[in-house]
Amino acid sequence: MKRKISFLDFITVLGFVLVIAFLFYGYKAKIFVSSDALHSFLSRFGIFADIIFILVQAVQVVIPIVPGSIGCLAGVLIFGPVKGFLYNYIGICMGSIIAFLLARRYGTIFVEKISKPGLWKKYSSWLSSDKFDKWFALAIFFPVAPDDFLCYLAGITKISLKKFSIIILAGKPVSIAAYSMGLNLVFTALIHSVGY
Repeated sequence: MKRKISFLDFITVLGFVLVIAFLFYGYKAKIFVSSDALHSFLSRFGIFADIIFILVQAVQVVIPIVPGSIGCLAGVLIFGPVKGFLYNYIGICMGSIIAFLLARRYGTIFVEKISKPGLWKKYSSWLSSDKFDKWFALAIFFPVAPDDFLCYLAGITKISLKKFSIIILAGKPVSIAAYSMGLNLVFTALIHSVGY
């Protein structure tokens, strides 16, 4: 039986297409050859470039327009390692708290509806565990779990907003730094390999 394509799947695919289109444009326009070229491209947007990026990072947690790892890489490439990390951190933390609050407001049915079946099946058992807080904290600290989905899942548990926020604010720097710096190294190597 064919699986019905959800709106979430459609948005994710659309996000991928837009990212690929932008990367192709950037390659042709040579805006990825250096951080100076990227800054020059974005300078036309002024301070709005910073604000827009933070908002996009927040939204991609709530609705997966693009994979979070791509956003982290973009932040470092566009704004440099320090500002890029800071903007990634602010945006992702904002989005994580929004996802938590949405789940708390609309409940289990809402979270199950917007989740990919595989993720819900794999992680919903955490809901019955009295160690959810610990598992959640570990998942946030180490960049190996679907953090965005787990933020929704946390919203339908008994964990308080205060405790959730502390875990997010304390744990996100590790995963964001790992994604940002690791992917930056890979991207730089790829750029050099094609002759830039």
